[in-house]
Amino acid sequence: MTTLEVRRVRQWDPDAAPLVAGLTHEYTTRYGASGAQEMKRPAEVFEPPHGQFLLLFEAGEAVAGGAFMRHDDETAELKRIWTHDLHRRRGLARRVLVELEEEALAFGYRRIYLTTGPRQPEAKGLYLATGYTPLFDVAADPSTVTHLAFEKQLSADSTSSIE
Repeated sequence: MTTLEVRRVRQWDPDAAPLVAGLTHEYTTRYGASGAQEMKRPAEVFEPPHGQFLLLFEAGEAVAGGAFMRHDDETAELKRIWTHDLHRRRGLARRVLVELEEEALAFGYRRIYLTTGPRQPEAKGLYLATGYTPLFDVAADPSTVTHLAFEKQLSADSTSSIE
């Protein structure tokens, strides 16, 4: 089994470039020009003391990552969850979730909030499988829902497992 290294970086760090480019391409491919709007959020919101941006490295290469920012005093909002195309279906997104949840808890947040789009069924499945509560009708036709919102209460026992 290959060892993964977690690094806390800034979004403008050169190591984060594959994540930023990959997400921009993914959002544009799935949602058109409006999808790329998500990537225009200022990078500073993902920096301490209110946020964090992290990457998983394998053999010196960034293979997955994600970030959180302050949503309110007790809530971190997850953003930028990404896995490199060549490394998908290996549980790396789940590992990113674990790291982000633990980091948010260490920052003093007690709740996680996130949204994903209806054209990202793999993300919806990940959040449902890792204990996130949907804040939308899961039986609704995905084409009628613009954002799929989720939440999760955090405690030392609540972080997603990586079994």
